[in-house]
Amino acid sequence: MPAEVFTAPLQRPGHLGEDWLEPKQTEYDSDDDAIWDDLFARQMEVLPGRAASAFLAGLDKLDLGRGGVPDFAAMSEDLGKLTGWSVVPVPMLIPDHVFFWHLANRRFPAGNFIRTRETFDYIQEPDVFHDVFGHVPMLTDPTFADYMQEYGKAGWKAMRYNRLKALGALYWYTVEFGLIEEADGIKAYGAGILSGPTEVVYATQAESPNRIILNVDRVMRTDYVISDLQPTYFVIESFEDLYRQTVERDFDRLYRNLPPAFTYANSAVIDVDNVVNRGTQEYLLRGGRGSGAKPV
Repeated sequence: MPAEVFTAPLQRPGHLGEDWLEPKQTEYDSDDDAIWDDLFARQMEVLPGRAASAFLAGLDKLDLGRGGVPDFAAMSEDLGKLTGWSVVPVPMLIPDHVFFWHLANRRFPAGNFIRTRETFDYIQEPDVFHDVFGHVPMLTDPTFADYMQEYGKAGWKAMRYNRLKALGALYWYTVEFGLIEEADGIKAYGAGILSGPTEVVYATQAESPNRIILNVDRVMRTDYVISDLQPTYFVIESFEDLYRQTVERDFDRLYRNLPPAFTYANSAVIDVDNVVNRGTQEYLLRGGRGSGAKPV
């Protein structure tokens, strides 16, 4: 990045280069593989009928259920033949500009560690299960794979305009927590939904959250929740529609008109929204996860 563009001053471990890549993937032991297998089995009990067809097809194409933590090299070879992407190991969350650079070059950075039994249900920093199981199957879809590359390219422009919060909201509500309308109902394609058993049911079926047709300008003005279920989800009609709404949008003009902070609360429904389901917000109003509220 040019010197005048601010980048977060994260401390880079001494053994890493400027690309923040680990020299090799972790050699996972039998206990780690068992955790992966148990997480995989738990998700496969709830995903059929709720996960996007492109995601389920990606699981099959990459054979991610073959047992144990997938080998990045073998997975990347299969993925490369399909869409030209690869998966690369990183030790932790990496700086934004490095993350964007990898995406722009069709490399997906995946956490080089797996959660423990003690953090089996929830881990704050994304591990190899979230990153590989949640994200990588969608990279087998050619249109979504192109969207991810274009998002990486767009990241540097957002940094120059100091609009990372806005672009981060777009990532959050599509790549992490996106829904898609399929012929037999609304399904999840976002990794944050697909890698957790509670949210995939909540996001697609519960009465509490809003489900609103994606509008890029509106989404980039909308706050979001990091450590709880989302009060609102945004729905796309197709991955081609997602690509058109983002890649073909004049982001220079949008960034010039965006305020520095979010305009809309994460539970808001506004007059321009095309609402699929106006949620009751019962889960949020009862206090969410911290109160023990049931995600209904």
